[in-house]
Amino acid sequence: MKKRTGVVVPLAALYTKDCAACGDFLALKDFADFCEEAGLSVVQLLPVNDTGTQSSPYSGLSAFALHPLYIRIKALPEFEDAMKNSRTFASAYRNFERNFTYARRFDYDAVSAEKNRLLHLLYNYIEKRDAGPSPRSAASVVTAEPDVSPAEQLKSRMDQFVRENKWVVPYAVFKNIKDEHMQASWKSWEEPLRSISREQIQLKWNNKAKKSSHLFFVWCQLRASEQFLESASYVRSKGIILKGDIPILMNEDSADCWAWPEFFRQDLRAGSPPDGGNPLGQNWGFPTYDWARLEADGFAWWKDRIHAASQYYGAFRIDHVLGFFRIWAAKERETTAYLGHTEPYAGFSRKTLNSLGFSDSRIKWLSQPHIPTGLIEDITWNHGEAVFFLEKVCDRVNNEELWTFKEELGGDKDIFSMRFCDDERKDSAVKNALAQKWRDRALIQIETDLFIKVYDFEKASSWKTLSWEEQEKLKALFKDSETKESGLWKRQALSALGAIVHASDMIPCAEDLGVSLDVMPEVLRTLGILSLKVIRWVRSWELPSQPFVPLSEYPEMSVATTSVHDSSTMRQWWNSEKDSVRAFIDSVRCEGCPDADSAFMPETAEFVFREAARCGSALFINPLQDYLFLEHSFYLENEDDERINIPGSVSSFNWTYRIPASVEELKKNKGLTAKIRAVVQLHDTLQ
Repeated sequence: MKKRTGVVVPLAALYTKDCAACGDFLALKDFADFCEEAGLSVVQLLPVNDTGTQSSPYSGLSAFALHPLYIRIKALPEFEDAMKNSRTFASAYRNFERNFTYARRFDYDAVSAEKNRLLHLLYNYIEKRDAGPSPRSAASVVTAEPDVSPAEQLKSRMDQFVRENKWVVPYAVFKNIKDEHMQASWKSWEEPLRSISREQIQLKWNNKAKKSSHLFFVWCQLRASEQFLESASYVRSKGIILKGDIPILMNEDSADCWAWPEFFRQDLRAGSPPDGGNPLGQNWGFPTYDWARLEADGFAWWKDRIHAASQYYGAFRIDHVLGFFRIWAAKERETTAYLGHTEPYAGFSRKTLNSLGFSDSRIKWLSQPHIPTGLIEDITWNHGEAVFFLEKVCDRVNNEELWTFKEELGGDKDIFSMRFCDDERKDSAVKNALAQKWRDRALIQIETDLFIKVYDFEKASSWKTLSWEEQEKLKALFKDSETKESGLWKRQALSALGAIVHASDMIPCAEDLGVSLDVMPEVLRTLGILSLKVIRWVRSWELPSQPFVPLSEYPEMSVATTSVHDSSTMRQWWNSEKDSVRAFIDSVRCEGCPDADSAFMPETAEFVFREAARCGSALFINPLQDYLFLEHSFYLENEDDERINIPGSVSSFNWTYRIPASVEELKKNKGLTAKIRAVVQLHDTLQ
């Protein structure tokens, strides 16, 4: 591959004279000019799909629809006409420009809501104008056909957009129903709307009373697509590859989960297993896929998704590629991912366990928590009250002071949904104790006679009661299951990723951070998918002192980067992760290396970039923030404000970063562009 150096940025972060409130699609044209000046030949965006009320770009309300937030309203064909002839719209737009100016973090809820209101006002004006005998307006003409009215031209264009984008009908119907239900989740809608067929969706689309509401969303998507296509074409004209980001998972409250329920496992939630920083695992709340159904349908939904993205992008990032091999899934009724398991999995039967000497009662001991009355009595200081509480969720074991959870409990959500007493502290303590005990098991019973191991099985109380011989028998069984699973994961990845990769000519790039499966490198190589190398984490972790892997040894089929949107920035890394910094300096062994304990300065950024650019990766794509550290004038007073996202937290801070100067100012800064060009020259010409 031709070596290229690029930049990654959230679209909303861009700031130009024409988009002060929030970056938009057309801001990419100005940004492409800056990239051309700096020699950058790849621009990578975070996802730009509609996420509704969610600020996270990875919480999609639609796998296909673009976010209306990124529409530049003043550039719409109808804008000038409405400004001249609609006092309501003109007044609202002037207020928007006056009230929503540049800020270091933008207010997602406020900007999104106000833009949506303006789009509604503008579309209402269009409808009224086109319904009456108003004169033709050059500003509203979409094509140059002299004997076709603007109304007819727009209708023709929207009809064509619907024909070419089959997803837009269920999306428009879904969005309209959400509006009618005050944005409530579709799972709270009345039953006829929850379990709706695609034929019924089509009937709702054809409902004349709702037609105007539906067409508003089509118009928004048409105009968003036009602006994005305009910018994407401009980026390509500069010889720059535009790289997109395809989130693997969908929000459960999405048009796709609603309209294509057969492709999603609503009984499971995706996440990650327990680790040092997350002892209960991570439950992301997103449903998993039914890969068997997707495969039976020829992965048509995924192929359509990739085809839609290929209109704009020349490369794409496959988010959480591990999930295409196997996803970590917990039951929908669980608040944590502790009792999760891989999908697909290789379980073992009751018969197999019996053959190893484990009786049915022994299996029950390992797979069902046993709660002593004393656990709750230690909280209540009253035996009778403890028994009363336990009877709500448990069955007594014979006449012992021992209990097991009722079969109808589906997860710890059922425990937390109960009310044990009016004393808030006691009620909370009882719930937490029972929830903790709920997780206390070594095996998970998937079906009546099928089991899998708990990820942290050795922490279970029941495991600690086993003899060494019993433990070794089970460990051998677990190891055998893992070997079988490796084959299952490889087959699924080749099938699913193969369909996705071959659905377009885009360059596929994997986000393969986290757990590294033995079969993953082989599958990625086979399918020609580039892996990801976050330089600060590319170390030989299994060796003493965990040395950094030499940059020259990075595979050509990879994307190297200094930081990612979920990590600290280069500046934060240098100032706060000194052990890692020292190890990095030791690994490059350069003359005149800066001292690890020195404060981060532009010279420090130059050093890191100079060394990182020597990587063997074909693509070297870094966050815009890290490039801006090359010039001190772009440093924010608080380095924490330069982050995009802090994983595991939900706040108005996340995903609302804005660059510290306009794109126009960046382009004019010859010092910055010259320093970036030096990085580009070093990486792109290094053999």
